[in-house]
Amino acid sequence: MKPHSNTIEPMASPPQSLDQLNELIVKCERCPRLREHCANIAAVRRRAYAEWEYWGRPVPSFGDPWARVLILGLAPGGHGSNRTGRPFTGDGSGDFLFPILHEAGFASQPRGVSRDDGMALNDLWITSVARCAPPGNKPTPEELRNCRPWLDA
Repeated sequence: MKPHSNTIEPMASPPQSLDQLNELIVKCERCPRLREHCANIAAVRRRAYAEWEYWGRPVPSFGDPWARVLILGLAPGGHGSNRTGRPFTGDGSGDFLFPILHEAGFASQPRGVSRDDGMALNDLWITSVARCAPPGNKPTPEELRNCRPWLDA
């Protein structure tokens, strides 16, 4: 096990766009425990989602690149975002959040079920501190530090 460190590894070169940043996030392998956990969830699946092809990778941000409003979550849900590949999508948090966002004019529809459902956000960007679903919904301090460059970028 590595000694505790507050040092954050800088990115080799900063992303030139939010799309490029999201591509880098999806390829991240900085946290072996989280990557293994997400892959296991995607392989085993809940009975309710047995027919779904799980995303099982780090979850990128979502929304309007020119947004003035940011929603920041802690981490993807194991059978929500880890399944759908989009923040707050496919679980109870999204079932609560998207109708409110729709009513306030930020979301194009009141329900988010998949990353291909046509949902569009207006003046709103959704991201998270951690990009992979952690066991027990509790990322470690080191895992949060590993994800910090994504949030900073």
